[in-house]
Amino acid sequence: MPPKINFGVFLPCHTFNAEKRVTQLFDNLQETVQECERLEYHSIWLDDHLMLNNMPILECWTTLSAISRATKKIRLGTMVTCNSFRNPALIAKMVATLDNISNGRIEFGIGAGVQKNEHEAYGFSFLSTKERIECLGEALQIIKRMWVKQKASYHGKHYCIVNAICEPKPIQKPYPPIIVAGGGEKLTLRVTAQHANRLDFGYLPNLENYKHKLSVLKKHCESVGRQFGDIEQSCWPTGQIFIGENKKELFKKIHKKLPVGFSTDSFVKTSFVGTPKDFIKLLQPYVKLGVTQFMLFFGDLPELDGLKLFAEQVAKKIN
Repeated sequence: MPPKINFGVFLPCHTFNAEKRVTQLFDNLQETVQECERLEYHSIWLDDHLMLNNMPILECWTTLSAISRATKKIRLGTMVTCNSFRNPALIAKMVATLDNISNGRIEFGIGAGVQKNEHEAYGFSFLSTKERIECLGEALQIIKRMWVKQKASYHGKHYCIVNAICEPKPIQKPYPPIIVAGGGEKLTLRVTAQHANRLDFGYLPNLENYKHKLSVLKKHCESVGRQFGDIEQSCWPTGQIFIGENKKELFKKIHKKLPVGFSTDSFVKTSFVGTPKDFIKLLQPYVKLGVTQFMLFFGDLPELDGLKLFAEQVAKKIN
């Protein structure tokens, strides 16, 4: 029996800002998540930003906590938690708490952090790329120890904990799935090889790029003594998704979403604009390669047309 193919919906913080009052942000997000659950998507994913230009933004972990009480089945993830924003021992406690509150539905995505201005504005140190990835590797060691040990201690270059207790433990055993985000071939993919249950390279422009990253990750797995097959393959098959029955109408829709200074042609190069049949054709090579998790960013959100059409005419036909 072939493995089930799962589809996760990415809901970035800026999606629900357009022409909406601040007081409506959470309500609009929650309604979209509940629709994703009704349509039987595997998971929803929030990004972890504290500021983005002057937009009102909801902090992702407190938001996920509220959403967990308004849903029953859909899995709840971060794409991705910024390691620099919180002490890793605190992250371990937060994730374990929310895994209990949600009855074991947390997907833990984490990355090294990339927004310098955001760090500096909030008073967080923005270290070199090498140092941030070192911190990420140490953080994951601490987090996993706290999830499985009665008392956890760690003395590293960047972090130290002594007899830290994390109770209750996560419901999921041995712990929630860990997704390490990023495609840096020398450092980040080594952390993925060491700690991740699922890979996430982010959006790559074609299948050949994806295959190349897999080959680099395999070498890192060999060097750290881990089976490559133990890491689930995930993929962003495109940037934003605009899906519909009629391409002509779709192109009219994307004109409303074009960023200032972008031509239609340049926008389409990193986005999907097409029919359900076109999308199935796009996914098939990745499925044959072993991908079992696809990340989706619907460009027409908070409108739900694309979300519904994909669930009915793509997801059901892939599985």
